[in-house]
Amino acid sequence: MKNILQMHPIKRLGWVSLTSLLVLALGVVWDNWGDLLGPQPDHTTLAAPATEAQIEHGRYLALAGNCMACHTPRGGTPLAGGRRIDTPFGGVFSSNLTPDPETGLGRWSPQDFWQAMHLGRSKDGRLLIPAFPYNHTSVVTREDSDAILAWLKTLPPVVQAQPDHTLVWPVGTQPALAVWRSLFFEPSPFQPDQAQNAEWNRGAYLVQGLGHCAACHSQRNVLGATGAVDDLSGGLMPVLNWYAPNLTRDAESGLVSTPLPEIVRLLRTGASDTAQTSGPMGEVVQHSLQHLSEADLQAMAVYLQSRARNATQPPLKAAQPPRIHLRVAEQGAQVYERQCQQCHGERGEGIKTASGEVAYPALAGNRAVLLQDPTNLVQLVLYGGYGPVTRGHPRPFGMPPAVLELHDKDIAAVLTHLRSQWGNQANEVTPLQVNRIRAAQGG
Repeated sequence: MKNILQMHPIKRLGWVSLTSLLVLALGVVWDNWGDLLGPQPDHTTLAAPATEAQIEHGRYLALAGNCMACHTPRGGTPLAGGRRIDTPFGGVFSSNLTPDPETGLGRWSPQDFWQAMHLGRSKDGRLLIPAFPYNHTSVVTREDSDAILAWLKTLPPVVQAQPDHTLVWPVGTQPALAVWRSLFFEPSPFQPDQAQNAEWNRGAYLVQGLGHCAACHSQRNVLGATGAVDDLSGGLMPVLNWYAPNLTRDAESGLVSTPLPEIVRLLRTGASDTAQTSGPMGEVVQHSLQHLSEADLQAMAVYLQSRARNATQPPLKAAQPPRIHLRVAEQGAQVYERQCQQCHGERGEGIKTASGEVAYPALAGNRAVLLQDPTNLVQLVLYGGYGPVTRGHPRPFGMPPAVLELHDKDIAAVLTHLRSQWGNQANEVTPLQVNRIRAAQGG
């Protein structure tokens, strides 16, 4: 056999490339399945019977993780799976979390469930699609994982097989998932920060783990991977087309300038004196956060505010009054007077109820109005703005959708008006931006 150095340069390059690919492939295989080659735990061993306290704790943790949101089809049985989750690569269907032995978790042991939570791997060793945010669930302790399964095992079993995913090939195949995981996934068991107190660390655990805040508040790359579990730098949510604000920047989140009790109130009720939730965040409050204890909401608020205070903030550029064409300005003022002024006031001052609660938020100085990315504003005008119904805010006021009433030019003009009046200084919104969001949502 020829020495590789004596080969023709092209053949030598091919040989080296083939060898490199083989080594890379072996590395990916070992990275994803190497731990399966050693002795495996006995999954048939019966766990100790769950206590009532453990089951109740598991129920609470499932609420903290908002498991219902993905594992319950609209109008279907809670947690029986089958809900379609749209991604840029196609549709993913959630799994059945009820204890049905054939289609659910009936035959899963605590070790099986922990393997899914911590390693993103199913009972049979199959690699799970990262629409299930196992980078975040890997933060969760074994004790909490066992408690969640203990509660799920108490649910009525439902026979409902998981539909086949509709992902474009090769996305979703085991080799493709193995490569993706080698690039972007590393289990992140929670490590308390010894320089912080117990409350701060509890907040960090919830935000990074079951809260999976970075799944929305972090930019995704072209392969769908987010930043680290503690990355809160904001990003556009694919398919849903909502912008999740940068939680470390006060101009977007208000976490530094807002008093801690008001942050807790926003998380608990979906509304505060300076902000209201809607869209995906409204659903999180509705189905998850409002059910958490005051101590846990306080801990999350403490952690989030600390992160914002300690973040390095790039210097703000001096705001320049936006240059608005006179025709656009006049059109925006007319649409505002006709459609918005009755609720938001002649000068964008908003309206409060007799008890002093915000009914319709002020638009002057509103952070949501001033976001550099106007996506959320366009969504609210097109499809309406409705806050979550919570115990602390049972009858939220809402804004009707204008998707069938206003043209793209009208919406662009009125949003430009909001962003350039009453001291607001933000970029113009164009009809093209509105049209792209309307088209993306099928409107």
